[in-house]
Order: sequence, then C-alpha cells, then structure tokens
Amino acid sequence: MSPALIILLVLMGLALIIGLWVVGLYNGLVTLRNRFKNAFAQIDVQLKRRYDLIPNLVETAKGYLKHERETLEAVIQARNIAASAAKAAAANPADPAALKGLLGAEAGLGGALSRLMVVSEAYPDLKANQNMLRLTEELTSTENKIAFARQAFNDAVMTYNTRRETFPTVILAGALGFQPAELFTVDSPAERIAPKVQF
Repeated sequence: MSPALIILLVLMGLALIIGLWVVGLYNGLVTLRNRFKNAFAQIDVQLKRRYDLIPNLVETAKGYLKHERETLEAVIQARNIAASAAKAAAANPADPAALKGLLGAEAGLGGALSRLMVVSEAYPDLKANQNMLRLTEELTSTENKIAFARQAFNDAVMTYNTRRETFPTVILAGALGFQPAELFTVDSPAERIAPKVQF
C-alpha cells in the first residue's frame, strides 16, 4: 500500500469518526430538547384544566358576589390572558419571550384568584356551597399538579442546558441550532405564593 493511500484511509476514518460523533451529539440534543418540550406539554395540560375550572368557579360565586362584579371580571380577564399566553408558550416552549409572557400572565391570574378567594371569605353561604367546595378542591389539586409539572419541566430544561453547555457539545450546539432553554421560574416573592383556595 502506498503512503498516500494510507493517509487517505486514515483521513477517511477520522472523518467517519467525527461525523458519527456529530450525529451522536445532534441526536442527544434533539432527545433532550424533546424531553423538555414534552415536560412543558404536561404543564400545559394542567394549566388548561385550571383555565377550564375558573369559569365554573366564577359562575358559582356570581350568585353570591353580586356586589363584587369587578373582582369576577378581573378573574375572567386574567384567565383569558393566561390561556392566550399558555397557547403561545405551548407552540414553542423553547421561546424565552413566550415563557416570560406566560409567567407574567400566570402571576396576574394568581393575584386575581387570590382576590376572589379573599372576597369570598365574607360570604358564609358561598363558603358552604357544595359546588364551590368541590371546585376549590379541584383547583387546589390542579395547583399541586402544576407545581409538580413545573418541577419536571425545569429538571428536563436543566439536563438539556447542561448537555448543551458542556464540552465538547458547546462547540457545535449553537451552530446546530440548539439555543438555551428557559426555566419556568417565579420572579417575584409575591408570585411564589400559590392562590389560596380554601373555604
């Protein structure tokens, strides 16, 4: 065998090894990105469940809270804004702007729900209403499921970002189109308090 042929075979072997390494790196990042998108889908399911419960909660309270129309309207408006933001974030969970929009909308909804619960405390008949009790129990359960889904999402994002930012993956991740993912975090201490839904 001639030295030129040996050099060519060595170079082809190295090219094959590098190619396989890039394919493995790419496939690993795709897998991790799909995991955090799936984890966001779990959050989205719970958020939709919450958004579906809120109109029922408002309708039940409406008969008792006749003088609290502004509070009820604020809850529905906040729910609609949050549902719209959730739809935008679900379309692309990797978009930091969409995720920040969802976080802001969720904070607004949490505040509106908290105001509704505070106002409803002044109405003993509403507190004793079986439908209201059932709805608030379902809402509390949903809030817990959202918290667990957020944790799973953040774990998946952390795994993806860690892989994306470690050597040697960091060399090619950006060039292959893998951008950092945003965590589903709560920015202000007031937002960290879950809406009180007890009667």
